[in-house]
Amino acid sequence: MDLEYNKKNTWNILSDNEKDELEKLSKEYINFLNVGKTERLANEEIIRQAEEKGFISIDEAIKGEIKPGDKIYANNKNKGCALFVMGKAPISEGLNIVGSHIDSPRLDLKPNPMYEDGEMAYFKTHYYGGVKKYQWTNLPLALCGVAFDKDGNKININIGNKEDEPVFFITELLVHLSKDLNSKNAKDVIEAEQLNIVIGSKPIDEEKENPIKKYILELINEKYGLAEEDFLMAEIEAVPAQNAREVGFDRSLIASHGHDDRVCSFASLKAILGVENPNKTTVSLFVDKEEIGSVGNTGMTSNFFEDALMDIINANGNFNYVEYKHALANSKVLSADVTAAYDSTFKDAYELTNSATINHGVGVSKYTGSGGKGGSNDANAEFLAEVRSAFDKDGVNWQVAELGKTDQGGGGTIAYILAKYGMQVLDCGTAMLSMHAPVELVSKADFYETYRAYKAFFKNI
Repeated sequence: MDLEYNKKNTWNILSDNEKDELEKLSKEYINFLNVGKTERLANEEIIRQAEEKGFISIDEAIKGEIKPGDKIYANNKNKGCALFVMGKAPISEGLNIVGSHIDSPRLDLKPNPMYEDGEMAYFKTHYYGGVKKYQWTNLPLALCGVAFDKDGNKININIGNKEDEPVFFITELLVHLSKDLNSKNAKDVIEAEQLNIVIGSKPIDEEKENPIKKYILELINEKYGLAEEDFLMAEIEAVPAQNAREVGFDRSLIASHGHDDRVCSFASLKAILGVENPNKTTVSLFVDKEEIGSVGNTGMTSNFFEDALMDIINANGNFNYVEYKHALANSKVLSADVTAAYDSTFKDAYELTNSATINHGVGVSKYTGSGGKGGSNDANAEFLAEVRSAFDKDGVNWQVAELGKTDQGGGGTIAYILAKYGMQVLDCGTAMLSMHAPVELVSKADFYETYRAYKAFFKNI
C-alpha cells in the first residue's frame, strides 16, 4: 500500500484499446460541439441520439405502464431535457443522477438590434454569462437561433458555420490609435455597448435614409421571410464561427467554443446511452441558464425535473407524495460541470496541491463557491468515499480540483439546487484551460476519464 498520494497522468495508464476508444469518442465529441453550438442545437442533438438508442418521449411513455428498463426523455421547451432509464428497484430508493448544463457564455442580440452608423450596419448585443468582453472582438462569428414571422411561423437561423457562408465581426480600435485605450483596465478596454456586430456595408439606394440597413433587411427578408419587427421576439445568439479543432503536434487537446459545459454534457449523454436495465433509475439531466444563475423556466431552479419525475411515478396510477419525496431525498448526484486546470503561465492564481492538472483525470470538487465557500454545496465525506469506491472499482483516473486560490475568485454549479431535497451531491467534471473564453481548451484524456467516471457512477452506485 502506497501511503503517499500521487496523481497519475492518464496517457501513461491507458491500454491501447482504451486509447483507441478515447480517439473515437473524441471525434464524436468534436462533431457534437460543431452541431450543438447553442443550448437549442445541443438539446436537439441530445434528443436525436437518445431516440436512436430507443428513448421515447415522456408524453408517449405515460400513456401506458412504465416498466424497469424503459428509456424515457422529457424535453424542456427545446432548451434542456432529462433522460431516464428506469431501474428495477422501487423509485423511492432514489435515483442516480448526472446533472450538467448546455448553455455557454455568448453574445445575445438585443431585442431591437439593428442600426446604421458611419456607413456600416450593425447588430447590438447583450453579453450572456461571465465573459471578458475584449475577447469577443476580432473573431469570425456565427448567428444561431429562432425567430417568428407575423403568421407565427418559426424560422430557424444558422448562418456563419459553413465555409461558404458569410461570418460576422466585432471591431476593435487599431493599435496605432490606442494611447488612451491602453491606459484602461482590462475589464474596461471594451465596454458592453461596444460589442456591436458588423453585418454589412453595401447601400441599396443612397437617396434613402439608412440605405445600408434597408438593404440588409431586404436580404434577411429574402432568405428568412422576416421583417425588422420580428427581431423583437427572436432569440438569436452570436457564437464563434470556427469549428472545434485538435491542438498540438500530438493532437492531445481540443480547442472549441462551449466546452463549458458541453464536455460534461456529452460525457453524461454517452454514459447513459450505454445503460441497460439498471438496479436504480438512472438519469442524465441537461439544463439551461446555469451561466446566469440557473434561473427561468429552463434553468435548474424550475420545476421541470420534479414535474417529469411526478409524471413517471404517476404513470402506473399509484402516485404517492411520500414516495416522491423519498425518491428525491434518497437520490445521489454528480453535478457535472467543468473546473479550472492549473495553468503554469498564470501560476499565481492557483494553489497547485489542490488544483486539477491537465491529463490527470476527471476533477472532483468537494466544494465550489467563493471566499468562505459561499454558495457551495460542500459534499459530505460519506458520499465522497462512496464515489471514490465506485470510480476505483472501474479504474477511473480522478483528481481533486479546487477553482484556484481561496480568495482569488470562485464559481458555482447546480449542485446546491439539487441538494435542497436532501440528495447527496458532488461536483465532478472536466478540468479545462481558458474557461469562459470564446474558445476554450480541454484534454482528450480528461474528457475520456469524465465519460468513464459517469459510466462508473451509473454502474456502481
